[in-house]
Amino acid sequence: MTEPPGVAGGYVDVGSIASVPVGSKAAVEIGGEPVGLYNVDGEIYAMDDLCTHDEAYLSEGDFNPSAGTIRCPRHSSHFDVRTGRPRTLPAILPVQVYEAKVEQGRILVLFDT
Repeated sequence: MTEPPGVAGGYVDVGSIASVPVGSKAAVEIGGEPVGLYNVDGEIYAMDDLCTHDEAYLSEGDFNPSAGTIRCPRHSSHFDVRTGRPRTLPAILPVQVYEAKVEQGRILVLFDT
């Protein structure tokens, strides 16, 4: 089996760090799956983009970089972008998080494709 384009050692290149400045968010697709990217104080966090409560796209919600949370646009659950755990109801299940790093200005996400 060959690796898909953009995969190096399990890490997928999802774009330039310039596309996700400090305090901002972005949505990408990896292997056909929606993934949200969040820049908290220069550190990039990546997690599944679908809310575990009602499958809304989390990246369409309000991002609070000082708290490190994203609010689901459908039912207002807040998720910690560092851990994927919900901080408020109605969501009770965490969202899958992925290791992310920046190398040579590129965002790399560890994703098992």
